[in-house]
This record gives sequence, C-alpha cells and structure tokens, in this order.
Amino acid sequence: MSAPEHAETDAQRDLTGKAAQRLRLALPGLWEVLLGAPLWGVMMAMSALAALYLRNGAETSQLSSILVLFFAGGLVSWPFALLLGRFGAIGRGRETRFAAFFLCLTLCTIITTALLFAIDYRIFYARWHAPFGTGTWVYQFTFTSASAIYQFIVMGIRLYLPLGFAALALTSLWLSGRMPKQQR
Repeated sequence: MSAPEHAETDAQRDLTGKAAQRLRLALPGLWEVLLGAPLWGVMMAMSALAALYLRNGAETSQLSSILVLFFAGGLVSWPFALLLGRFGAIGRGRETRFAAFFLCLTLCTIITTALLFAIDYRIFYARWHAPFGTGTWVYQFTFTSASAIYQFIVMGIRLYLPLGFAALALTSLWLSGRMPKQQR
C-alpha cells in the first residue's frame, strides 16, 4: 500500500471514529425518550384537535382516528428527532442547536406521521390489490403509498398549525438549552 493510500485509509478511519463518538454523545437518555415521546405525541394530537376545532368545531366522524394517528406520529418520531437533533447540535452555538432541533422535530414528525397514514391507507386498499409479490402488486403498493403521503402533505400538515408550530418552537428552544455541558 502506498503512502497516499495509507493516509487516505487513516483519514477515513479517523472520520468514522469521530462520527461514531459523536453518535454515542448524541444518544438520548432512556428517560428523555420514555417521557418525551408520549408528551410529544400528546402535543401533536392536541395540535390536530385544536386545528380541527378551529376549522369546523372538531365535527368529523374520524376524530378519534385522526388523534390516534397524530399521537402515534409524535410518539414514534420523538426518539429519531431527538437523536438526529442532538447529533447536529453537539458542539454548536445555541442558535444552531435550536435550528437542528427545529428541523429534526419538524421533518421526523411529518415523515413519521405521513408514513403511518400511508400504512393505514394501504391496509384499507389491500383487499382490492393484486396478490403479494406480483408486478401489479408492486405498482399498486407504490402508487397507493405515494398518493397517501401526498394526501397527508396536502391535507394533514395544516393540522399542525397553529398549536403544533408553537409546541415545535418551544420544544426546540427547551432542547437547545439543555444539552449537557460536555457536548456544547
């Protein structure tokens, strides 16, 4: 192995080691996940309830399903958002930490809730789809899931406003201020 190849291998190994160390530092505590996930789920469900109440007095036949979906989306997304936000916030200034948590909470919550909606959508339409594994099934699965995600983006994201946005900003501010000193 030549000297440049050896130096490149050492640099890659060093970068991998730094990323692994940063990931270890970013791992949230068990209590942060066990307490934060249900709280974030409740905040997202309350956001959907508030938005539905402001729009039509929460008069919908699917209210409980919508609230469960938004709760589950918040619950499942919290650990991922917390890990990614902490990973991006380590060693940064307060504004950057806030931005990292804000971005990660936003994207993880929306993506997770949209995927859960797509799974529910897919389960409903599965009875009319071709048998599993066929080319037609792949086509139907792909486009059913894509259309469900599109529908969620068009109709579901607005249920995060106005309460969800406030919860997002306050939670991001709180998380950015409580990073341990050795990680700043």
